Amino acid sequence: MVSQNNKTLVLTAIDVQTVVERYGLDKLMDTLIAELNQAIADFTPERIDIPARSGFHYDHPYSGLVEWMPVHSKEKEVVIKVVGYHPKNPVEFDLPTILSTISSYDTTTGHLKGVVDGVLLTALRTGAASAVASRLLADGDSSTLGLIGCGAQAVTQLHGLSRVFDIQKVFIYDSDEEAMNSLPQRCEMLGLNVEFIQADMQTILTKSDIVCTATSIDTGAGPLFSKLEVNPKLHINAVGSDFPGKIELPLELLESSLVCPDFREQAIIEGECQQMKTSDIGPELVEVVQDPSKYNYAKDNLSVFDSTGWALEDQVVMNLFLRLAKQLGIGNELEMESILEDAKNPYHFLLKEVPAELK
Repeated sequence: MVSQNNKTLVLTAIDVQTVVERYGLDKLMDTLIAELNQAIADFTPERIDIPARSGFHYDHPYSGLVEWMPVHSKEKEVVIKVVGYHPKNPVEFDLPTILSTISSYDTTTGHLKGVVDGVLLTALRTGAASAVASRLLADGDSSTLGLIGCGAQAVTQLHGLSRVFDIQKVFIYDSDEEAMNSLPQRCEMLGLNVEFIQADMQTILTKSDIVCTATSIDTGAGPLFSKLEVNPKLHINAVGSDFPGKIELPLELLESSLVCPDFREQAIIEGECQQMKTSDIGPELVEVVQDPSKYNYAKDNLSVFDSTGWALEDQVVMNLFLRLAKQLGIGNELEMESILEDAKNPYHFLLKEVPAELK
């Protein structure tokens, strides 16, 4: 007997874009922030197993990595994102720095339920994660944002934060002047009434309420700055550190801040936390979300969200897109797996009667 539940919903990049267009960009980000916050609030390691990501790092022909990020919702599904990070992509190949796909498997049967292009989803969930963390760690009246690094992540960082704060000024800096000059135009679809101001890092660190660092600084070349003054109530979303030896923030700043990693085990290997003593690292994001009043003091002090990317975020954003795609009738359902009438015979398809004209 062939299973009737043998279809895999495939969402290509065009399908993902269609979901965004049909559902609405702001509504999508609001929904994602709310669902991510709820998923973190409900998280328990007894029900959801999330190991640190693993993969291959290499220097030739270009520096990069391919990693896999799994999450197991017990008795339900396994979601795995495979992500490639190659900082030379935009210049050498006209491709995004980050390429990825996300897959979901039914743990009852192992059936592949869905496959989604993960490029936009990764950017969206990273912006949403910064919004969740900033709402708990930054001053609630924050209105000035600093963006150090004006690539693709800067757009979704601004979008996510603009949904939870009344952002009025955005200070921007990038060593790539073309990226810095084009950022306001790339953010036009957000429909924000904000003033973009090009500035040096010292200005950004002293005049911003919230700063997002999302750069492609080379391994071993960090930090981005040192011995600069900062706003004593500054909150930083450190997004760019995602590789052993790659850091954006100076150790002295981290040691003066409440440092909140999204996933401690992973951040110690690839995040800003790789510079720190384990005893100096603050609570994980899940602890802050589940007991926010305990960390209210952070809003009046320096704080850092060490965002290395948590697989739970990928599960939330993938399931959101699969659900919306089904509701909107978007995507293709394919029979990708070999499901035969005789499950015990992998050659069963060869036993079909040969048409008379071929004998």
